[in-house]
Parts: sequence; structure tokens; C-alpha cells
Amino acid sequence: MDRRFSVAPMMDWTDRHCRAFHRVLSRRALLYTEMVTAPAVIHGDRGRLLGFDAVEHPVALQLGGSEPAQLAEAARIGADYGYDEINLNVGCPSDRVQSGRFGACLMREPDLVAECMAAIRATVAIPATVKCRIGVDDQDPVKSLFRLVDACAAAGVRHFIVHARKAWLQGLSPKENRDIPPLDYPLVHRLKAERPLLEIVLNGGLETLDQALEASRGLDGVMLGRAAYHTPALLGEVDRRVFGSDAPDIDVHAALEAYRPYLAARLAEGVPLAAMARHMLGLMHGRPGARAFRRILTVESVRPGASLEVVDAAAAAVRDAEARRTEAA
Repeated sequence: MDRRFSVAPMMDWTDRHCRAFHRVLSRRALLYTEMVTAPAVIHGDRGRLLGFDAVEHPVALQLGGSEPAQLAEAARIGADYGYDEINLNVGCPSDRVQSGRFGACLMREPDLVAECMAAIRATVAIPATVKCRIGVDDQDPVKSLFRLVDACAAAGVRHFIVHARKAWLQGLSPKENRDIPPLDYPLVHRLKAERPLLEIVLNGGLETLDQALEASRGLDGVMLGRAAYHTPALLGEVDRRVFGSDAPDIDVHAALEAYRPYLAARLAEGVPLAAMARHMLGLMHGRPGARAFRRILTVESVRPGASLEVVDAAAAAVRDAEARRTEAA
């Protein structure tokens, strides 16, 4: 598995439609599902929770939980569905996660995390990875991060994605936890330097592709979250700049054209256009006509019977604005 660039798992955002859209921009980026709890996988609607299109590969399933047997069973189900990797969430700071004893609060229980990872690895042949913070609340980040990583490494885990800031479970909201605790990229680099045989991927606070590539120099990869979602056009440069592809970058208009077959197939299945169009709103960020693009998609996609004509109209608004700017120049 090539983890040099990945798009972070993000609740309510990285659903199957989002991942299919991101895939037309980058053929090589590793994509992640939203976090799904192990009990939901075992007892819930698996088709809705786990279903994905073959175009999404390589794609990883992120699980939430803290019960080894449950996680192992959920991982087996995910592997049977065809996912390329199973990832355990040890970083989400939401209230629901805390009450369920999973996510970032597991930073306090490294031995339990290691037990969970050992159970997953014993059950599936695909890679099993950990996404964690550097600590929670009053923990010393050096001690908490190294202890978690070392415990999991002893259980055979070799791949870690580190969100380079603490999670404050008391006093900060999940949204505030994405911005307020200070970033500590040097600690992640220290982890790689002192554990060179492990694969370490950097995550957290990265706003541009340039910044991501610079901050992750010397590490095994970088994971972008909100930047990839809100400004997805940057993904069109990833195959060339990260993976060394000889193919030209994916232009935003070419991406829309490439996404059309997926949109048409899902519309034919009864998926509302709005469920897919919402992931495209940032595609034209910073371009002439971007506001009109967002407005048309937002307003028109929710109308009953909304079709590909809405997407065409939004794209045409951008082309018209680009032509006007060119003429004016």
C-alpha cells in the first residue's frame, strides 16, 4: 500500500460519493471512509454503511471501538467487502466517542489499543493501521505518543497516521479540537527518527499541498483532511507532485466530466443529486465564477428531479466567467 498521500476520514463528509469524486481527481491517493463503529458494522445495514464503488480503490475502512472481538469481526466484514486497509480511530474527540470508550480517549489505554490491533491483525490479511493524536488532556505528548505506538508495534502494527496535536476532551468542542491545541510536527518527526522501521504519516493543520509536502519531508506520507475537502482541486496535482506520474494534472472541468458517469449511475438508482453535489462545492474555489458554481449546485440540486443539467449549468457559469476574464485581459 502506497501511503505517500491520503485523504483523511471525516465524519459526514467522506462518504462513498465524496470518495468517488476525489478519485477522479487523483488515481493514486489513498481514500478513507468515515469512521464506522464496530457494533454498527456487525449489526447495522452493511450495504449502506460499507458499500462502495470499485472506482474508489485504494480505499481504507476506519473503525471505531474498543472491544477486541467486536473490532476483529467488523474488520473481517470490512475485508470481505473488499477494503484495502482497516484503520482504528484513536483520535476522534467527539462527545459520542468519549461516551463509547473509543476514539481519542483510547490514548489513555495503549495496552487496550494494542490488544484491539492484535485481534484485528489475527483476523484479516489486509494491513491494519492506527490513526491517533499525540495525547489527550494533561498527558505528556512524548510519553503518550511513544507509549501508544510502541504498544501497537509490539502487536505487529507498522503503519501509523499521527494527527500532530493533542485532543482536549474536557473544555473544548470537537470543532475547537481541530484548531486550538497547538501542532507539534517536530514530535512526529522525532517519532520517525527514533522508530525508523515504522511507517509514519503526518496529519493535522495542513492547508495546502505545498505546506503538506514540506511538513512531511522525511516521513512516509501525509494525510490532508479539510483542505482536500474544501479545495479539492489540489487533488488534481497529487499524482504528479507526490507519486511522480507523467500524466498531466487533472483540470477541474475534466474532473467534472470524469465524475459524470458516476453521477448518472447513482441518479438512476434514485440517489438525490444533492447528496453528491455537496461534495463538489469547493471545486472551483478561487476561480472566476466560483460563487455562481456553488449557488447553482446548492439551490438547484435540492429540487425534485434535479439532474445532470444542474451540474452542466454550474460548470457553464464558471466557463463563462473564465471567458470574460480572458477577454478583459
